[in-house]
Amino acid sequence: MPDLKSWIEERRIGEVECLVPDMNGVLRGKVLPAGKLLQSARDGSLRLPSSVFDLTVTGEYADAEDDNAHQDPDMVLRPDPATLCVAPGFKTPTAYVFADALHPDGSPWDSSPREVLKRAVALYTARGWRPVVAPELEFYLTALNPDPDLPLTPPAGRSGRAETSPQPYGLEAITEYEDLIEMIYEYAEIAEVNVDTMIHESGTAQLEINFLHGDPVRLADQVLVFKRIVRQVALQHGVYATFMAKPMEHQPGSAMHIHVSVVDDASGQNLFADPDGADSAMFRYFAGGLQHYLPEAIPLVAPNINSFRRMRPNHSAPINVQWGYDNRSCGLRVPISDRNNRRIENRIPGADASPYLAIAATLICGYLGIEEKVEPLPQTSLNAYHEPRTLPRTLEGALERFKACQPVRDFLGVNFFKGFVRIKEAELEAFQGVISSWERDHLLLKV
Repeated sequence: MPDLKSWIEERRIGEVECLVPDMNGVLRGKVLPAGKLLQSARDGSLRLPSSVFDLTVTGEYADAEDDNAHQDPDMVLRPDPATLCVAPGFKTPTAYVFADALHPDGSPWDSSPREVLKRAVALYTARGWRPVVAPELEFYLTALNPDPDLPLTPPAGRSGRAETSPQPYGLEAITEYEDLIEMIYEYAEIAEVNVDTMIHESGTAQLEINFLHGDPVRLADQVLVFKRIVRQVALQHGVYATFMAKPMEHQPGSAMHIHVSVVDDASGQNLFADPDGADSAMFRYFAGGLQHYLPEAIPLVAPNINSFRRMRPNHSAPINVQWGYDNRSCGLRVPISDRNNRRIENRIPGADASPYLAIAATLICGYLGIEEKVEPLPQTSLNAYHEPRTLPRTLEGALERFKACQPVRDFLGVNFFKGFVRIKEAELEAFQGVISSWERDHLLLKV
C-alpha cells in the first residue's frame, strides 16, 4: 500500500478527486487540493453528509422515516491509499482516491455499498477462502443526444458513416472508433486500470471490455474509474458513451458479466475443482445458491426500470437461472476451463448495476448456497430461453421479492437494506408519473 504523502509528492499531484460511490454506483465526493487531502488523512477532517447514501438516480433525496436521517449527520471520509491512481486528461495533475465512509468513532458506515462488498468478502475470509472476480463490461457509443425525448442513434465512425447493422466481433467495425479506443487504453494505463481485451459486441457501436481477474473490491473500484474514463474520452471525441442496460429499442442490452471463483487463501488452490479436475461440491453448492437466491436479490444486479427491458428472450440476456457448460443462453454459464481456472459466470447483471452491489449479491447468494448445501438444477445444453422465466419482469415485482428474502437481507444489514429499498421505491414512483411517447403515440387519439 503506497504512502499517501510520498505518492502525491512523487507525481506532483495538485488536486485529488475523493470518490464515494452511492447506492446507484454514481460517483459522489469532493475535489480538493492535494495538501488538504494529506491534512484530512491525519486529522480526519474530510467529511461528507451521510445523505449521499439516500440519493436517487435523479439526484433527489428519498424520504426517510427515521427522524435522525433528517438531521443528516456527517460521515468521516478515510482515503484508501491502495486506490490512489493518476486521473488522466486533466490540465492540473490530478489523482483519484476512493474513500471509506466512517462514523466519528471510526466504525464503518454500513449503508456504504463499498462496505457491503467488503462484508461479503469477509464471509469468505473468515473461512480461509479468497473470492476472485473478473467483470466484463458492455457499453454503447452514441451520437450526441441533448434532447432526451429523441431516441439514441449510433455515431458516425472515422469513415463518416454510422453503423446500420450488427457487427459482432467485427474488426473493421471496431476500427471505426480506433482513435477513441486507443485513448481509452492510454487513459486506463495511466490510471492503472487492469483491462484486457476489447471487442465489438452485437449492437451497433456496442463495445465490451474485459478486466483482469482479482480482488472484488479492487475490481469494483476499477469498473467505476473505467466508466468515468470512457465517458470523458467519448465526449472528447464528440460522442456519448452509455452504460444503460437497454439504451436502444431494437438493439441488444449491455451487461456486466461477472466471472467468479473461490481459492484457498493459504495454498491458492481453486476450490471450485477437485484434484482430478472434476467440479467440486463447493462449486455445485455455489451455483445452487445463485439459482435459489439471485431471483430474490435481482434489484442489486438490475437496479433500474430500464434494467428489465434488457432481460428478454433471444436478446443476449438471461430470463432465468439455468446453468450450463459454455452455454450463453443461461443466466449462469460455466466457461471452458482447466482445474485452476474453474469458475462460474453470472450473466444476469446489467452494465447499469453498481459493481459493488452486483458482486456482493453474487458472493452472498453463492455463500448461502455453500452454507446450506443447496444442490443446483441439472445443467442444460439446450436453449435456456425456451425454459420458463424465473426472473422478475419489472422493478416493482423485483422489489417485492427482494423485501421478502430474509437470508439476503440479513447479510446486507438493516440500514443498507432499508435505504436501498427506499431509494428504489422513490425512483419507481417518479417513473410512474412520467407519460411516455408510446402512450401519446398509441392512446392520444384512439381511446
